[in-house]
Amino acid sequence: MPVLTRLIPSPVVVDISPGALDDLAGLLADQRISSSGRVAIAVSGGSGQALRARLEPVLPDADWYQVANGTIDSAVRLADGIKGKRYDAVVGLGGGKIIDVAKYAAARVGLPMVAVATNLAHDGICSPVSTLDNDNGRGSYGVPTPIAIVVDLDVIRDAPIRFIRSGIGDAVSNISAIADWELSHGINGEPVDGLAAAMARTAGEAVLRHPGGAGDDEFLTVLAEALVLTGIAMSISGDTRPSSGACHEISHAFDLLHPRRCALHGEQVGLGAAFAMHLRGAHEESQLFTEVLHRHGLPVLPDEIGFSAEEFVQAVAYAPQTRPGRFTILEHLDLSTDQIRDAYADYAKTISS
Repeated sequence: MPVLTRLIPSPVVVDISPGALDDLAGLLADQRISSSGRVAIAVSGGSGQALRARLEPVLPDADWYQVANGTIDSAVRLADGIKGKRYDAVVGLGGGKIIDVAKYAAARVGLPMVAVATNLAHDGICSPVSTLDNDNGRGSYGVPTPIAIVVDLDVIRDAPIRFIRSGIGDAVSNISAIADWELSHGINGEPVDGLAAAMARTAGEAVLRHPGGAGDDEFLTVLAEALVLTGIAMSISGDTRPSSGACHEISHAFDLLHPRRCALHGEQVGLGAAFAMHLRGAHEESQLFTEVLHRHGLPVLPDEIGFSAEEFVQAVAYAPQTRPGRFTILEHLDLSTDQIRDAYADYAKTISS
């Protein structure tokens, strides 16, 4: 019998709305995630603690765990702390690091995980990946997709605007990542999951072409939806291909070469995506990227995030080493350092003209 459908890992509920946090207890009960409210909530020492006061009265049976940082050690400690205590679920309340720690800990103890995002800095909200710092730098660990996603737009608006900008950069970089995926398909025969590619590309285009900005609830909703859809696209494909190409290789290179100076993830991948589009010869698309990034206050040149042109060139040269086996425009062109330097000079001249 032919396979007529396939099962797609996805959250059972996604609530993106003003005041969504106030409905968290009801959501847990209504969706039968935790009718008792017996959950473990992982929070940071910053924004998470401030929101704890709002949630404690409506979740009196929850236990709270403060997470120090986004390391594999923190995730293992959280898992050890909640193991054997008969929780219904793990809730990650905070930014990307807290959510990644909670995803890993929940997977380790076999519990469903609820992601309550306090910022929109990147697409890890709903992804099947937990990115954690370890002794060798940073690692990506496969985890189940969160069972529920909660994004309170009132909370998002109160977060530093730089986090929103970072999410914009991460979302629009999907378009460059899909171009890399399709390039690899054409040259190497790498399979492309059409549904995952369509979902990730549509998410990126929705943000790229939306006329609104960070102060607009409609735009924030589109951005949050785009980041969630990107995570689901990764679940469909079974890897990060729908959202990660040359743009992310360049960002990873910055992280590894300059760990104490690196900018926010979305700031780096947005810049990387604009440059990658230029390398492909897609100059109109690269120009649109830079115009949109600039309109949202994102960097389009490395000096806008504290790196020199030469440091950018070195990062691009190193980038393919960050993801062995992944084929992008960088691997395809296989440029020398001098050629990268010339390409960057042309990019900088083009976007400045």
